[in-house]
Amino acid sequence: MRLIPLIAATYFMVSGGPYGIEDILGGAGYTKALIILLIFPLLWSFPTTLMLGELASAIPAEGGFYVWVRRAMGPFWGFQEAWLSLTASIFDMAIYPTIFVLYLGKFFPTWTSGSRGTWWELALVVACCLWNLCGAPAVGKSSVTLFIILLAPFAVMIILAVLRGPHFHQHAQAFTGGSISTAVIVALWNYMGWDNASTVAEEVENPQRNYPLAMLIAAGVVALSYILPLAAVSYAGIPVDQFTTGSWADAARTLGGPLLAGAVVLCGTISGLGMFNALVLSYSRLPMVLAQDGMLPPWLALKNRRGVPWVAIIACGIAWAAALGFSFEELISLDLILYGTSLILEFVALAVLRFKEPDLPRPFRAGNLFMACTLGLPPALLIVYAMYAARDERMAHMPALLFGLLIALGGPAFYWISRKCWGQRTTENPIAIASGGD
Repeated sequence: MRLIPLIAATYFMVSGGPYGIEDILGGAGYTKALIILLIFPLLWSFPTTLMLGELASAIPAEGGFYVWVRRAMGPFWGFQEAWLSLTASIFDMAIYPTIFVLYLGKFFPTWTSGSRGTWWELALVVACCLWNLCGAPAVGKSSVTLFIILLAPFAVMIILAVLRGPHFHQHAQAFTGGSISTAVIVALWNYMGWDNASTVAEEVENPQRNYPLAMLIAAGVVALSYILPLAAVSYAGIPVDQFTTGSWADAARTLGGPLLAGAVVLCGTISGLGMFNALVLSYSRLPMVLAQDGMLPPWLALKNRRGVPWVAIIACGIAWAAALGFSFEELISLDLILYGTSLILEFVALAVLRFKEPDLPRPFRAGNLFMACTLGLPPALLIVYAMYAARDERMAHMPALLFGLLIALGGPAFYWISRKCWGQRTTENPIAIASGGD
């Protein structure tokens, strides 16, 4: 995968367009939503992309963040990193078929009514798993095409909003609805996932150069694709009171009529498709590498003639399909709890490797030693806040935090099982080979 496809795939792994930020507006109003979307790239995206740029260029191994944590802190913590990421993926991946069906239902309501919506979600899971069997280059190239199609209607919306002229007075009154906590949680979810592209490092051309570039460019593109459409509808004076998931179509109808609204709805389905497809590429490599390291059954490492771990893709697809049916709020809360914990481990690995392997070649460095050790503090504080804000969410008849804790505690138990069952073949670890023998 070359630089441009890597940027496009990363974009879908993190964002998938402005779809999903509607609940930030509904929770905070225009002014606070814009502030949140402007600040979070600095507190969340920028530190994370710097960390990823250094580790991905220094250790461009298949398995990405799992390899980094394992190399820094040993097999136990490496397994916990993979466990948290894979369990988070089960709930994260259930969101995107839901978005796909939501927008498909706006075009063809009868197609998605009742149990038909679930069948469409399952069809998306199957289609993307089959798509990924063609390999990383196919996913990367298709992501470029989907990226262009996806953002085209929003570019038209921005132009029409500017031509319409300022109408700020239509929503100048103080916004009193929604919840700022909801806005923060949704914003974190919309800006997370930067590390997912790291798991396919051996399938990327010149990863030492392309990963840092892709992370930084994608971070800027993601932020702009959120901020510019939101600023445009605010400038045009479109009311925010009823802005919830799916409301971009209503804003497009106000600015450009039914044709533009239809294009936005169609691109909503593309958003769900593109995100799920790109993330299948990322998550499916983790079971493969764990199997190669003797932490999962060896058949999960089987590949087809294109080098794609087809058994791991099928196994992950079954797990993702099993999580369909949870609500959007439940999925986001649990996803943030599990993913956030794994991200903290990656920042710890960045600092530990600076001390443990000071001579490791680092084509890209995330600042000096002090910066590398403190870079994860803003994301960690935001993760703690998200966990606190989700304290009232419930899942599986218990608080979401408790449910997330129980899942996280399963990691040490499954690590013990993996050692007993598969012997943990670690004598000649591919991690060292992948990083140049250091």
